[in-house]
Amino acid sequence: MKTLPFHRDEKTDRVTVTCADGEVSVYSHCAYCRHCIGVRVSKRVFPSPQRQAFLGVKQTGAPDEGLLNAAMMFNSLIRDGAAIECDDDADQGFSHLYRY
Repeated sequence: MKTLPFHRDEKTDRVTVTCADGEVSVYSHCAYCRHCIGVRVSKRVFPSPQRQAFLGVKQTGAPDEGLLNAAMMFNSLIRDGAAIECDDDADQGFSHLYRY
């Protein structure tokens, strides 16, 4: 597992990380990537809310509201966090979470 530190652009509120695909947005890539394990906030790693919500949908068929709430929680973690925990040790790059 690797830790990908955030690169913050204060002028545009853009947060990026250096991934196998190059410099990618945390909000549009990491949030929906199969390799995203969680967000590092200080010394603690919070699990990816989208991954947890998606597993809940697969198991229980929960409504889309759970996925929307997970996305909002992810954005809050990014605001407070410092890095993404990524399990892409093979350097495959972005792999969509919602595709089978």
